[in-house]
Amino acid sequence: MSNRALLVVDMQNDFMPGGALAVAGGHDIVATINKLATQFSNVVLTQDWHTPGHASFASSHPGKDVYETFDAFYGPQVLWPDHCVMGTEGAAFHPDLDIPHAGLVLRKGYHPAVDSYSAFLEADRTTRTGLDGWLASRGITEVVVCGVATDFCVGWTACDARHFGLTVSMVDDASRGIDLDGSLARAHRNMDIAGVDIVTIGQLLVV
Repeated sequence: MSNRALLVVDMQNDFMPGGALAVAGGHDIVATINKLATQFSNVVLTQDWHTPGHASFASSHPGKDVYETFDAFYGPQVLWPDHCVMGTEGAAFHPDLDIPHAGLVLRKGYHPAVDSYSAFLEADRTTRTGLDGWLASRGITEVVVCGVATDFCVGWTACDARHFGLTVSMVDDASRGIDLDGSLARAHRNMDIAGVDIVTIGQLLVV
């Protein structure tokens, strides 16, 4: 269907086992996502792309620990380990991710003072990444979202896609979560409230 797109979120080395901000089982979904992508003529890959010393890094806040929060100018911000620093191997896509027909690589989180979980809006909730315009210019009205992490970048991307008027599905078994203090349950609840359809890979694959 030419009016739908697959959004593959942050399948990068630092989010894989052994990475700086590992998501359990992240590597297990690579082959599934590759297979799913063959069903779509429109594919977008998102890529976390932080500056060194980014404001979301715990190392940028002396006396603060990883996974604590601080009050950023846009609201509470979780402090993460240094990860996906632009140009590093950790920021590169998993070597087995094989989607050569992807039409867009969208980098997010490169503004030093603002994090960006969503592929549509930065964490200040006003700055657009431009993805909404890219999709609209191609007549895309439906998106399917997968990747890592379900409870952060995947979930925020799915909810914001609904905010921009798109029909949205999140592929639960082609995504993996962190589950930080109940964040996975909250993400599922927020997606449900937003009108995101949570589906399985079997519902999407055409044999």
